[in-house]
Amino acid sequence: MKYSQDEIRELQLKAIQVRANILEMIPPGKVGHLGGSSSIADVMAALYFHTMHVNKHDPKDPKRDRLIMSKGHAVLVQYACLAELGYFDRSELGKVKTFNGMLQGHPDMDRTPGIEAVTGSLGQGLSVSLGLALGLRLDKSESRVYTILGDGELAEGQIWEAVMAAKVYKASNLTAVVDWNGVQATSTTAEIFPIENLAEKWKAFGWNVIEIDGHDMEQILGALDAAKAYTAGPSVILAHTVKGKCFPFAEGKAKYHNAAMSEDEYKIAWQCIENLKKEVQA
Repeated sequence: MKYSQDEIRELQLKAIQVRANILEMIPPGKVGHLGGSSSIADVMAALYFHTMHVNKHDPKDPKRDRLIMSKGHAVLVQYACLAELGYFDRSELGKVKTFNGMLQGHPDMDRTPGIEAVTGSLGQGLSVSLGLALGLRLDKSESRVYTILGDGELAEGQIWEAVMAAKVYKASNLTAVVDWNGVQATSTTAEIFPIENLAEKWKAFGWNVIEIDGHDMEQILGALDAAKAYTAGPSVILAHTVKGKCFPFAEGKAKYHNAAMSEDEYKIAWQCIENLKKEVQA
């Protein structure tokens, strides 16, 4: 499917706004997961504002698609999208990780509209997603389930148990997206726990594998559409991304997996947002 330039541009601008919302949540001196939130921002924008069926007026709409942020530490990017949908007042962005706020450091389905599961204990999100997908199928629902996984998270054994089970049960309404940025909490994934031949591994487990540039909006949309069209079983999108994407001081650096920005870095980050907007709108 071909996408119009207007469509692509609108989603690129959404992704920029998502990154701007992330910055609002972690002002100078406040520790937050900038790296892994911004790396998956383009995919998240495509999901929430193009591919997924969501109801702006009802986050509990039974016909909605579900998104599980398995790498729950990067939930800032999901909050950024939910704020754009209007699921809570934008003032909540400034209250992240405070007793008075509904937006906590990891997803909380009881406190935050639009959150489908409590996650962040790494390795569990795909199992939760599979359970949701199979439950929806029993209900004869057309809703789909999307799971965002970190590449470092793939070291968890429970992920691969869910991968096997999803194939056995032919969960064609389940799509996993791997944020393949090559960097985790303290160093590169290659140094800490290398998982080689990643595409071949998923294929060996019987999944439909789609490999893309996770910052190319046209490729992202094409992959999401292809996953939706595949009916023989589950699909995984291996999205090559850059940790800290769009913020030069943070790109590819483990330090910004979870860190506080300085005043100067914060100013640079906002200037990057403005520059990106001008570039896309030109």
